[in-house]
Amino acid sequence: MSLILKHLQSYTDRYLSTKIVFMVDILVSVLASLLSMLLIHMLTQYPMVRVDTILWIGSSFVFSAILFYVFKTFTIIIRHSTLKQLVRFVYVALFKSLLMAVTFWSILNFDRYLVTMVIVDFLLTLSMLLILRLAMILVYDTVKQQQKLRYEHERVLIYGLGDKSVAALQRLQNSRHYYIIGFLAYGQGVPKRTILDKKIYHFFYQEDLDTLKKRLEVDAILYVTDGDVMNEQERLITFSQNAGIKSLIAPSIDELVDGKLSQHIRNIEIEDLLMRPEIKISMDEIVENFQGKTIMVTGAAGSIGSELCRQLAGFGVKELVLYDNAETPMHNLRLELEEKYPNLSFIPVIGDVRLPARLDYAFRKWRPQVVFHAAAYKHVPLMEENPCEAVLVNVAGTHFVADKCLEYDVEKMVMVSTDKAVNPTNVMGCTKRLAEIYVQSLGLALESGKVKGRTKFVTTRFGNVLGSNGSVIPRFREQIAKGGPVTVTHPEITRFFMTIPEACRLVMEAATISTGNQIFVFDMGESVKIDDLARRMIRLAGFIPDEDIKVQYTGLRPGEKLYEEVLANNENTLPTSHTRIRIAKVREYDYDDALSYVNELERLSREVEIPQMVRLMKQVVPEFISQNSRFEELDK
Repeated sequence: MSLILKHLQSYTDRYLSTKIVFMVDILVSVLASLLSMLLIHMLTQYPMVRVDTILWIGSSFVFSAILFYVFKTFTIIIRHSTLKQLVRFVYVALFKSLLMAVTFWSILNFDRYLVTMVIVDFLLTLSMLLILRLAMILVYDTVKQQQKLRYEHERVLIYGLGDKSVAALQRLQNSRHYYIIGFLAYGQGVPKRTILDKKIYHFFYQEDLDTLKKRLEVDAILYVTDGDVMNEQERLITFSQNAGIKSLIAPSIDELVDGKLSQHIRNIEIEDLLMRPEIKISMDEIVENFQGKTIMVTGAAGSIGSELCRQLAGFGVKELVLYDNAETPMHNLRLELEEKYPNLSFIPVIGDVRLPARLDYAFRKWRPQVVFHAAAYKHVPLMEENPCEAVLVNVAGTHFVADKCLEYDVEKMVMVSTDKAVNPTNVMGCTKRLAEIYVQSLGLALESGKVKGRTKFVTTRFGNVLGSNGSVIPRFREQIAKGGPVTVTHPEITRFFMTIPEACRLVMEAATISTGNQIFVFDMGESVKIDDLARRMIRLAGFIPDEDIKVQYTGLRPGEKLYEEVLANNENTLPTSHTRIRIAKVREYDYDDALSYVNELERLSREVEIPQMVRLMKQVVPEFISQNSRFEELDK
């Protein structure tokens, strides 16, 4: 049926071919004449002599062709034809029958049955032509409806047979975007089994999906849970990519603010494919910990900071202070949060963590109870070229924020760090380690009574965040959109990855379970080869790596290393109540020494004394060994 409709679609814009219609009209008219003679023969025993029959049918053919051409009836099959236009068929049928009668009479003499046969011919011809037009209209409507459904609706199979899959079907029954063909499950099932009148299809191999693609014209497969995506990433999602079928994911019910599922369905992206199970967090305790409090987030407009704000906004916090120096991203974040949470108080503060006076104003005015410090410079090559700015933001900025937390009696400060702080090979990584040192030494001084205050300092350390600003994922996505090439620094380079929401939940979990003065590291599973990541993104976009889009290796950038570490092992960490979160065992620094180092580094950075500054950094963090960098000579 679908093949027939596809064939007919080529004619619908012109309301079928006029040549075909002309020929069909003639055939219908001749058929009507034949039927009229047969009818008279059956009712009256009128003899059907060969000569009579040939003359009757032949004249019907000739006069039909002439009259159809004269009256242009083959041009009026449009569904919006007027009554005046349809009257042409009356003229054609009438004149044809009369001309046939005259011809028949003049050649074979008058017959008493001729009048009756002419009247029957007229009625049959007119009726059959009008019925034909009606049939054409019905076919046209059917074809156009199929076209509309085909182009306005994606044909979708829902993966899985569970309650969530059935719920997705119920929510999409009247969708203007998706037409649900049925359900898809792995394995062998009962033939012709259905759920809510939708058939269940099964697959084992790639060939099964190829067959379903051709037979059902499948556009996409819809997954209803993140777990389904993770479980099928090496099987069904790969099969789908090979078959040219899109992979879609539906949001969870609690993510549906307006309840409109179809508007929130999206394509599966590489961020959904961590190549490891997602780290699950129980949110109840986290929500209770932050509910009703005034929270400040530095770097609020960044990737991590903005997601922290989104999640905190849903916790019922009292006030949310957004602190960042990026005007446009801050403006966009404010509009987004105000739209989603109109009853929550948001305070956007344009400020720089390098300016203690501006920080003091924000702390003094709004008195935050919890501070998430996510403001940082993070790009390794850029900071290798601009080390003074890295020190001012990442080290001095953290120093100022921590001191203000202590001064204004903040309950807890949570600093966002990075795996690049472990055995750093670049300036950025070392500045984050120096920030960790200062925060931890301040916490130790509080515990010993050397410094007065009650703030608990917490540090969280994790790897690369999928989709964060400036990360490889957006870069690869842009390169793929341009047709390539996709650039990878080294074929063997690996990184640890997590999604932005996952990272933020872990940060809040660490803040919740912390007793203060701890550096938390996350078990991020196996590291991922960037080369594999790039090739997978190319396949997700519907292309073949190195055929459609090339992968090019450009060489390691300044300060970049092949492998990164997070110290997430039993020898270097201590356990927590969460199996995927551990506490790093790191060298402790005296607070006075740490403060002296930080102040000196700030002075050197403001005076742009780069060699002296980097030497001091290497002195304070002896494991800082530069790689592929101009600062390698300082290690000699």
